[in-house]
Amino acid sequence: MGAEANASFNFLIYGRTGWIGGLLGKLCESQGISYTYGSGRLQDRQSIVSDIETVKPSHVFNAAGVTGRPNVDWCESHKVETIRTNVAGTLTLADICREKGLVLINYATGCIFEYDAGHTLGSGVGFKEEDTPNFTGSFYSKTKAMVEELLKNYENVCTLRVRMPISSDLSNPRNFITKIARYEKVVDIPNSMTILDELLPISIEMAKRNLTGIYNFTNPGVVSHNEILEMYREYIDPSFTWKNFTLEEQAKVIVAPRSNNELDATKLKTEFPEMLSIKESLIKFVFEPNKKTGVKA
Repeated sequence: MGAEANASFNFLIYGRTGWIGGLLGKLCESQGISYTYGSGRLQDRQSIVSDIETVKPSHVFNAAGVTGRPNVDWCESHKVETIRTNVAGTLTLADICREKGLVLINYATGCIFEYDAGHTLGSGVGFKEEDTPNFTGSFYSKTKAMVEELLKNYENVCTLRVRMPISSDLSNPRNFITKIARYEKVVDIPNSMTILDELLPISIEMAKRNLTGIYNFTNPGVVSHNEILEMYREYIDPSFTWKNFTLEEQAKVIVAPRSNNELDATKLKTEFPEMLSIKESLIKFVFEPNKKTGVKA
């Protein structure tokens, strides 16, 4: 699409202070797409209506939400705050967008599944978009699964299931690579993950195509913690070392269990055939660009 075509779009983005929200603004700038960050609180209906009336957007993006700081364990002890934003807020935004005839691109989570008898670790059988979430180990994941179920009734919503997001910015503490590189010990389990440098531009394209429904928003295939850290050692820091521990050992240092799964990315890959597999995307978008600089996490 040329610059003229992009000029016809006008995005309203929620989540200015968030990682994905911040990157979306930069992408709009680089593509010449007009955008505004919403100032309203998601759970305050009138403030959202006011944003939409002021901005008159062509599409709305929701990258706001509570994930907890420093991690999702925060949500276990802040349940009402988590519900207020992740459930009430998201539904309010979807409802207003439906009233106004707007497509809402909603960045959700794929951490609502865990390996089970039908989707065993290493089998290559991933959870599909229409599968029922089976992971309720953390309150964060529980609220996300509830919202996803309710949003299925909104034909104007495109739900993108993000997992363990990674970007080329290795100094960002939210980056999955940066997180595990700083941990004292890591588990080693293959997972589906989202390379933001490749997939966020795809989400903008999805808005332009007015796609709706649920999408597993991950690169095809899985990668394990150790495979990522081996790449980190190879490309970034040859002296890097790490220690593994088991899920049982990990359970002793976290409040809520974590989700591990493979999501089937066929639906997204069919729409965007050029999308790279997780390991190819890691090398092309994350490790190669950082190789020369050797930025330490």
